Amino acid sequence: MAGGRSSGRAERPSLRDACLAEALAIIEREGVESLSLREVSRRLGVSHQAPYRHFPSRDHLLAEIVAGAYRAFVAHLEARPRTGGAQGDLREMGRAYLTYARAHPLQYRLMFGTPLPNPAEHPDMMRHAERAFGLLRDAIAELPSTEGARDLRATHLDALFVWSTLHGLSSIMSSDALDTVDLDDDLLEAAAAETLRRIGFGLRASKSD
Repeated sequence: MAGGRSSGRAERPSLRDACLAEALAIIEREGVESLSLREVSRRLGVSHQAPYRHFPSRDHLLAEIVAGAYRAFVAHLEARPRTGGAQGDLREMGRAYLTYARAHPLQYRLMFGTPLPNPAEHPDMMRHAERAFGLLRDAIAELPSTEGARDLRATHLDALFVWSTLHGLSSIMSSDALDTVDLDDDLLEAAAAETLRRIGFGLRASKSD
């Protein structure tokens, strides 16, 4: 009987998970500058020392949040449709990137617009970040080339070109900057497709120089 009664109750999140959720809520409402372990414990109604059982410092808490954002981002990129061709797959990765940035603006801002904790002290955070860049790099390395195997340095330069272009569009689309210009809604909707088309053209043109 006791087992039956307890199975009907929703399980309370662990203190660790509660800290992560509350920290993310603080960042969303008030910005990352307002995040502290003391504030997290106050809002959860626990002792000031309780969060330290799971997070030695504020930076460890923030690094775990950022690592989670990168994990979700990587999973989203990996779940993109496959076209059976290198160029099509890269285009779908670009679409997935823009979709994630639009659907998860807070997590996107944490990954690419927030001063991060010291990478040397938080290798797990960096491992997921490097995985995200590695997906893009590997997709570019698969593109056909008339020059044989792609040089690693050139592949990295191409990856930075693609990343900076997608990040620029994502940042503009999520900011108030568009309110300062008079653009039709259909033009904004076409911006993503046109950007991806021009990225493809830019990558092809760079190989013919």
